[in-house]
Amino acid sequence: MNYVIGIDTGGTCTDAVLMEQDTGKIIATAKRPTTHHNLALGTRDALSALLDASAIEPHQVKKIAVSSTLATNSVVENKGAEVALLVIGYVKHFKLPVKAVVFIKGGHNIQGKEEVPLDLEYLVSIIEGLREEVDAYGICSAMSIKNPAHELVAQEAIKMLDGDKPVFCSHQASNIAGMEQRAATAGLHAKLMPVMQNYVDAVLTAMEEKNLSCPMTLVAGNGQLVDASHIIRHAALTVASGPACTAHFGSMQTDLAGLVIDIGGTTTDITMLDNNGQPVLREDGCQIGSWRTHIEAVDMHTGAIGGDSHVQVERGDFSIGPVRVTPISLCPIGPSLEEWLTEKDSSKLIIPVLGQREEAPTDIFTFLQGAGAATVKEICKATGHSGIILEKQLEKLAKNQLIIECGFTPTDALHVLGKINLGDGSRARRAADILGKKCEMTAEEFSQQVVNRSQNLIENLILDYVIQHYWGNSLTNFIENRKKHPMLGVDFTIKAPLIGIGAVARHLLPEVAKKLGTMVSFPLHCEVGNAVGAAHIACIKE
Repeated sequence: MNYVIGIDTGGTCTDAVLMEQDTGKIIATAKRPTTHHNLALGTRDALSALLDASAIEPHQVKKIAVSSTLATNSVVENKGAEVALLVIGYVKHFKLPVKAVVFIKGGHNIQGKEEVPLDLEYLVSIIEGLREEVDAYGICSAMSIKNPAHELVAQEAIKMLDGDKPVFCSHQASNIAGMEQRAATAGLHAKLMPVMQNYVDAVLTAMEEKNLSCPMTLVAGNGQLVDASHIIRHAALTVASGPACTAHFGSMQTDLAGLVIDIGGTTTDITMLDNNGQPVLREDGCQIGSWRTHIEAVDMHTGAIGGDSHVQVERGDFSIGPVRVTPISLCPIGPSLEEWLTEKDSSKLIIPVLGQREEAPTDIFTFLQGAGAATVKEICKATGHSGIILEKQLEKLAKNQLIIECGFTPTDALHVLGKINLGDGSRARRAADILGKKCEMTAEEFSQQVVNRSQNLIENLILDYVIQHYWGNSLTNFIENRKKHPMLGVDFTIKAPLIGIGAVARHLLPEVAKKLGTMVSFPLHCEVGNAVGAAHIACIKE
């Protein structure tokens, strides 16, 4: 008997599924923590669990298909490489979440003839000025779909002046007109290239350790399997990898229209099935956050609300997300909760990752290594850094997987309410008691309010997606505030059923479905649905 393995690496957990290649029968499943500082460890642990549970030999595994929301999460949390986006021959300014957008004279016309000579002197000065600030480059030149010469010259200049940093040109990804979307596509590829290089290396390392020598492919956002080497060069193809597997898992359950809702640790991803139960594609390009691209992918909507979204208490109220933290119930070490959660406006503990070293040690990381763990307030007091400077340095440490940020999350709230038992429920309860008092609530009341607000965010996300899909306009502000309007009372219903995926979906989606006047189902193995989707895609596609 031959088998395939599907792997899904998310912000919180790495899931794996062993499936019979000919029948699609699921033999074993595994869920292990994602080890961000070394992704190979979590992947290896998941593979070990599969092989141990099934007692098959490694040579019987003929394919491994990988899905990941790491790219999606990087975009939503604005992580990934620091990118300089070089825009040639275009004067209309636009904003993208990159380190710098630089406009340079040059470009071609619609016939492919040079319209303005490339300003080489300025190009060189820009590269020399940015090379200490950025990790990668994206290049987009006017009418490079007709003549990519200026993009290629700029790429060569970067290679000469800034070594081997990743460079991505827009003509490599799209032959469709639309300068802003082409620029976003190039910038997004550049931003995610180091992320996917690290991830592919980690999966290959884990496979080698488990003596798995079969081919490994990744699921692209359009549901196709792509070779690992191609994905590294075209990393943004994976920006909807997780949602593509979400949609495929949903399509395995029904031949009717529906919405598939994957509630992960960092994000909630929504995909749509058509009237035949097939994933709906966006052939003109998907949108992730503020990135409007030319990348073909499943029609999807992503929001920064998940089981591990950070709950921050401030001035008697709380907010949820968009940043992901390690739940207090799953936090490995640290001082007593009373020592840091009782501080005014303190809701996050920073813990250094043991055994990790900075290339150029900073006083913040040095302090954390000595202290073992500290609040933002303590770091500020010890180092003298504060405000934006401290925030940016902590962001960089988190991006480089040098620190763990620990705080209260919806996962902790579900522990307090007795809905799940994944970690130390007593720590979650103590935290809820401390934070609840700041909001004049009991631990149970505070936790229930966190769950209620999480459900509201997911409900609003679903409504915003459906409205955008059918009418092309976002009513986010109206949807979020409709229940507070002094004169209007507006309720919506969703005619299609929901299909839930993810470990906490069972505890959040039933109430959401009730509010939207629809039904929700949780198919077998929905807790590892994306890994099932990846494995099944590998079974049916060569």
